Amino acid sequence: MANHKSAKKRILVSAKKRAVNKNTISKLKTLTKKVLSSTEKTEADGLYKEAVAFIDRIATKGKIHRNTAARRKSALTGHVNGLAVTK
Repeated sequence: MANHKSAKKRILVSAKKRAVNKNTISKLKTLTKKVLSSTEKTEADGLYKEAVAFIDRIATKGKIHRNTAARRKSALTGHVNGLAVTK
């Protein structure tokens, strides 16, 4: 256990940041899975917009690297563009 006041504070701050980061990455994975599991074009489009907005937001904040964000968006775009339009 830490002995200095600053070290104790760092432990608390790190725990909070770790919880926020874990939540963010978990949401990212969930949104990605929802888009990739969708089979209808109209449903996928709505989920795609939500996922891309979230990816851009966390990349801007530095939670994930910008190249990682681009790679994930590219994979989602490929999936959505490959779906056939059903009426």
